[in-house]
Amino acid sequence: MSVQLSAKSQQLRLYLALSRTPHLLIDLATPMAAALLCLGTFPPLSTILLGMITVFAGYTCIYALNDVTDYELDRQRMAELLKEPACFDLDCIFVRHPLAQGLIPFTSGVIWTFLWGLIALVGAALLNPVCAIIFFIGAILEVVYCRLYKVSQWKILIAATVKNLGALAAIFAVNPKPQPQLVIVVFIWIALWEVGGQNIPNDLVDMQEDGRLGAKTIPVVYGPSFSVTIIFAALIASSVLGLGLIFLSPLKMKGVYVVGAILSGLFFLLVPLRRFLSDDDTSKAINLFNQASLYPLGIFATTVFCILVQYI
Repeated sequence: MSVQLSAKSQQLRLYLALSRTPHLLIDLATPMAAALLCLGTFPPLSTILLGMITVFAGYTCIYALNDVTDYELDRQRMAELLKEPACFDLDCIFVRHPLAQGLIPFTSGVIWTFLWGLIALVGAALLNPVCAIIFFIGAILEVVYCRLYKVSQWKILIAATVKNLGALAAIFAVNPKPQPQLVIVVFIWIALWEVGGQNIPNDLVDMQEDGRLGAKTIPVVYGPSFSVTIIFAALIASSVLGLGLIFLSPLKMKGVYVVGAILSGLFFLLVPLRRFLSDDDTSKAINLFNQASLYPLGIFATTVFCILVQYI
């Protein structure tokens, strides 16, 4: 019996790896923070519960969809590695590309992706039909992003958009008619964080591998120096916009938010950025990636604290 449970647990672990669940759980903070900043208070409990299920299902589907779409490319990538290197990336804490390694049957991976996508679609439609449309667009853009791997480095703009759609859907889930200025600033804020704290740092680490596979990424096309400059500018701008969001939000306790946003920007973006720049080693970009991944969580925690203080 214990052997069967262990086998099932290991199998589940592989599927969770397919959806990069450790990183996914941290990413949930982004749409939740956006929703709370837009509303300025907690939504009804029913919206919170349905929203959490929906956003978890949506991220689980989209992350898995990435590996399903990149199946052949990832098989080539894994075949060229003599052995899997030690993983310091949040995206591969369990197993790197379990589908491409043959640890999960391709058909099973497709079914896993489809079922979570169906749950997300139904949940989004119940929250607001606009959310369902946003999720559907996100799934299409994720496939397009993967297909542009060897075509254009500017697919990074699609990655920034996809990362934004979860937050956009969360906003419409709690407010059918959100303030346009807030939506625009949230979009730019998240896009800059994705570009400077996620996409380019990850591509810097994979630069040699991507170059060998014929990929078009910012580091491969323009080199490390230009990439580092973009990272620097994007993270500075993102931290400033994250601070400025409070002036468009109905959230009270603005002074408390400002302190929390400053601390989040310092600890998760600016201090790691300074360390990365002082290392003069682009392979250390993974440390920046991992720490920057926590930035939306810091903003979410700050926003929740501000709302809780209102009730005291």
